[in-house]
Amino acid sequence: MDSSAAHPFARFEEWMAEAAKSEPNDPNAVCLATSTPDGRPSARMVLLKGVDPRGFVFYTNLESRKGGELAANPEAALCFHWKTLQRSVRVEGPVEAVSAEEADAYYASRARGSRIGAWASRQSRPLEGRFALEKAVAEYTLKFGIGEIPRPEFWSGFRVLPRRIEFWRDMPFRLHDRQVFHSEGEGWRVEALYP
Repeated sequence: MDSSAAHPFARFEEWMAEAAKSEPNDPNAVCLATSTPDGRPSARMVLLKGVDPRGFVFYTNLESRKGGELAANPEAALCFHWKTLQRSVRVEGPVEAVSAEEADAYYASRARGSRIGAWASRQSRPLEGRFALEKAVAEYTLKFGIGEIPRPEFWSGFRVLPRRIEFWRDMPFRLHDRQVFHSEGEGWRVEALYP
């Protein structure tokens, strides 16, 4: 058992640091699963932009499909998979909006083109052609000129508050190592699972 066995966030940060060294692209990529209002599962890749003892943070257009699904049912699951390390982490729990201050700070850290893109993209809605997107980018580039680009009200972040975090490591003969942390009050209960 490693030194971070008593706390899942410490272990996650160790694994993420190892992934950052070994994964060729986007070690912070994670599959986000939500559900439609009638209960159908819906999954897509997003980028983890923060982790702290409260949870796992990502950002999006609140009017996107994922934004609408999380507004209707604020529960989500995340699945990280690091192929080069032969490891994965699964997270499940309720979702809350990040504070306006957190969203503003992250938005301000983004490249200028990404901030323009947040204004120009009507994420998840039908696109009549690439020209329409390029036209919107040009319009917002002109609108903001060389000045500041404020965060759109429809763009913010979510924090998944984990009730359950599972760490999976590949082992010979498919006898994998699985440990699950269950949130219990102020602490965590840990159990091993059969592979």
